[in-house]
Amino acid sequence: MGEELLADAGIEIGLYTLGDIVPDPYTNQTISARQRIKEIIEAAKLADEAGLDLFGVGEHHRLDYAASSPAVVLAAIAQRTSRIKLTSTTTVLSTMDPVRLFEDFATLDLISDGRAEIIAGRGAFVESFPLFGYDTKDYDALFEEHLQLFLKLNESEKATWEGRFRASFTNAEIAPRPLKQKLPIWVGVGGTVESAARAGRHGVGMAIAMLGGDPARFLPLAEAYREAGKLAGHDAERLKIGITGHGFFAKTTQQAKEAFFPYYSNYWSYVNRQRGMTFRMDRSDFERMAGPETALFVGSPAQIVEKILRQYELFGHRRFLAQLDIGGQPFHQVAESIELLATEIAPAVRRATSQALSALPLG
Repeated sequence: MGEELLADAGIEIGLYTLGDIVPDPYTNQTISARQRIKEIIEAAKLADEAGLDLFGVGEHHRLDYAASSPAVVLAAIAQRTSRIKLTSTTTVLSTMDPVRLFEDFATLDLISDGRAEIIAGRGAFVESFPLFGYDTKDYDALFEEHLQLFLKLNESEKATWEGRFRASFTNAEIAPRPLKQKLPIWVGVGGTVESAARAGRHGVGMAIAMLGGDPARFLPLAEAYREAGKLAGHDAERLKIGITGHGFFAKTTQQAKEAFFPYYSNYWSYVNRQRGMTFRMDRSDFERMAGPETALFVGSPAQIVEKILRQYELFGHRRFLAQLDIGGQPFHQVAESIELLATEIAPAVRRATSQALSALPLG
């Protein structure tokens, strides 16, 4: 019955944040980490009350990001919300102890009455490797082993493990257990076919980070994911794809561009400086990135609905998550964008996708 209701509702629509703390380009003022976390919690509360399906919190270990512990922030959100699903976006699984991670999110699942999920990834930044005593030369091997262990822990309340990077244990009790039988886990993928195939082999969901360009360039990821899942014996129709990306919404596309451009340019200038790059986005760059055929979700509700549905035709994805609070935007601006996503964009997308999804068994 629950799967039928989800299918009838169309794809899931939600938000995620990385909690970046960037100076406002107009005032050059930077809010505190305390205020940023309070705004994240308030955004999740707004999303829950407005009927969105999912809220995610990312993980970074830097002073210019507010959230280093998604499970703690999500636990606070769980106390202010009642129905919205709560996920990490993403957990840097390569440098996390899978046992501690499972226990944290199983606890979150109990606190939230069964709403916890995890999106695991290898991470765009590598500051967590030296911080937690790992070597970046093991970047991929760490992720693979930790993912295998986490999935094993998710299967039963006692587990035995022997691997390369973590101390072994025998018949250990893994507690607490989540309210759900298992924690839903997805793998976040940026652009490598190998990562997509890994998600398929393990039979977990795949969340594709589309931060711009032509969405069709990500089709090889979807194909590799589904093919690897099929070869591993997983039901291909039950392999779930999610699309995530940057966005901002206003009543008209021009209003959205005018409001968002200073903050988006600010955000990428800041991120590029962190990576030792000097490129600064100008208005012509932004106009190309925000064009109607691209994966940057900036525009009016009608244009955003059209973009999501065009991508749905390509990928047949089960959920869409937008990152709205980028580049030092004031909270009232983010809140207005959340309202448009919930009241105008999400209902239209759900109506358009519900018939197609109702024909599929959901995993």
